[in-house]
Amino acid sequence: MSVNFKEYANFIWGVADLLRGDYKQSEYGRVILPLTVLRRLDCVLEPTKEKILENLTRVKSLSPTATEEVLKKQAKLSFFNKSKFDFDKLIADPADIASNLRNYINGFSKNARTILEHFTFNDHIERLDKANLLYKVVKKFAEIDLHPDKVPNIEMGYIFEELIRKFADLSNETAGEHFTPREVIRLMVNLLFLSDKDILTKKGIVKTLYDPACGTGGMLSIAEEYLRELNPDADLRVFGQELNPESYAICNSDMLIKGQNTDHVKFGNSFTQDGLKEEKFDYMLSNPPFGVEWKKIEDEIKKENEKLGFSGRFGAGLPRISDGSFLFLQHMISKMRPENGGARLAIVFNGSPLFSGGAGSGESEIRKWIIGNDMLEAIIAMPDQLFYNTGISTYIWIVTNRKEKERKGKIQLISAVGFFQKMSRSLGNKRNEISDNHIEEITRIYGKFKEAEFCKIFDNDYFGFTRVTVERPLRLNFQASKERIAQLDIESAFKNLAKSKKKGDKGIKEIEEGEKYQTFIKEALCSMDSDKLYKKREDFIADVKTAFENKDDKVKAPIIKMIVKALSERDETADICLDSKGNPEPDTELRDCENVPLQENIEEYFKREVLPHVPDAWMDRSKDKVGYEINFTKEFYKYKPLRSLEEIRKDIVALEKETEGLMDEVLNA
Repeated sequence: MSVNFKEYANFIWGVADLLRGDYKQSEYGRVILPLTVLRRLDCVLEPTKEKILENLTRVKSLSPTATEEVLKKQAKLSFFNKSKFDFDKLIADPADIASNLRNYINGFSKNARTILEHFTFNDHIERLDKANLLYKVVKKFAEIDLHPDKVPNIEMGYIFEELIRKFADLSNETAGEHFTPREVIRLMVNLLFLSDKDILTKKGIVKTLYDPACGTGGMLSIAEEYLRELNPDADLRVFGQELNPESYAICNSDMLIKGQNTDHVKFGNSFTQDGLKEEKFDYMLSNPPFGVEWKKIEDEIKKENEKLGFSGRFGAGLPRISDGSFLFLQHMISKMRPENGGARLAIVFNGSPLFSGGAGSGESEIRKWIIGNDMLEAIIAMPDQLFYNTGISTYIWIVTNRKEKERKGKIQLISAVGFFQKMSRSLGNKRNEISDNHIEEITRIYGKFKEAEFCKIFDNDYFGFTRVTVERPLRLNFQASKERIAQLDIESAFKNLAKSKKKGDKGIKEIEEGEKYQTFIKEALCSMDSDKLYKKREDFIADVKTAFENKDDKVKAPIIKMIVKALSERDETADICLDSKGNPEPDTELRDCENVPLQENIEEYFKREVLPHVPDAWMDRSKDKVGYEINFTKEFYKYKPLRSLEEIRKDIVALEKETEGLMDEVLNA
């Protein structure tokens, strides 16, 4: 059954108008969302409510645990409500609406009460009652039928997501942190299950699926729905964890109604409070928040990285603090089932994880580990303006520890940026959507695994490179001119000669001695030939030493080094400066790096690409670093020739004709 979920969402949204004035717009969701869940549960329980009440006297002698089990069986659900109230009876007694509502909420089974507690709705009952709003709001909700026969679970999920989006817009929160467009989830599920259809259609098959940032449970619901379509006898056990209490409560209420085990969805931060620490899964799906920093949990993450290494979740490396996307991926990889055919996961990223961070950085090391272990199977570039909270382009990564034979050692890139249709009405930043036909075509391209217009296939090491440091020799000229000697005054080592940490007379005396030494140095340098330009450092140093010896003094090596630095200038015509071993000294300002593909010989690359341009360059191979990045745009770039001058000229002439006479009209108006 298909319903117009927007009509339902708009009706519920309209209830928020009653709160205007007594509640800030940013607070509307704290009332509307829990009441929507409550009304949904109320409608689900309606058929068996009277039977539950009739059985209350019969279970009085039973233990609380036994009572719960009996009442659940009577309700034919995994939860129940033993209060005499429902929404109809609540609005039948306006005077006692607050106490009766509390009684009704307390009448739910423990698993349902736990869900409702995460909304902290009890705090708002008294506030609404004092404002004479509680009865009005409850009465409005009693008018809407949210029974699954009327509003199936999938549509109910849409309603919750639409409400969250609206409330998030009002409070300037990020709606996209809570849910993912359903057509995107459907595509991800297709890609995840495609190669396993033979397995998933077996009678009585049991599989597990996990989402570490499950939001309202959209990914879990779509995956379960898909598998039931594929095989009604299949049992997909879904697991998840969610940090936002309201999203967690909505997800858990959906699980409760569908008879799933609510203990499988945990509340808290997946990184610091992993509620499913010992679990491994067959499949995983996730759309973690884009570009969210992890500074608040930095200490815990770094501690695990340093102490546990690859025995923990983050052994491959840590991304920059400003983006925790790769933390989610590593967390999910750690939960891949190693036995029984391994595991597969699909995750949504923005463009950053493809290329951010140079060789040796946390991001590059993570890519290196994933690709080096042959876990990255495919990346699909999606259209922009596909998500509610951002218009940026996104990418679906498929990662597995059980690649099929033909995919081993390979990575498939699919460009689906043009696979979309415009929406008739925008939802936040979401202006595009992918149709069923688009989903089918992308899935077909992925499954076919053949090079074509929208599909490229590469060896793993194609995306690897060696970052080679290219040095060029330091060439300086030197001169003891008045202008260069004056540069000594800005050298910290020279200025420190006239400083002292001593107090009182001793300190003053030391400063005076330092100032005398500064004067002595300048006088010695001024005694040199100020017009002579040295092109060889050794000759200049020798003459500086002679100048000091002529003053009956010798200076220490650090002073000579300071003088050489202050009185030098870069000069391409000067001799190369040599170190103590007679080797060319590198010029740090001319230092450069080359990313040499792993599939190329470094020496041959250097001779071909570098030496023709800078013949005096050399490589410092002690600084080599291997990195990985995926330049998606480059692989699918299509050259578009520039328009000819004749075409441009014709357009200009046509434009001039169109505007002819307009200036006269303006001036004569």
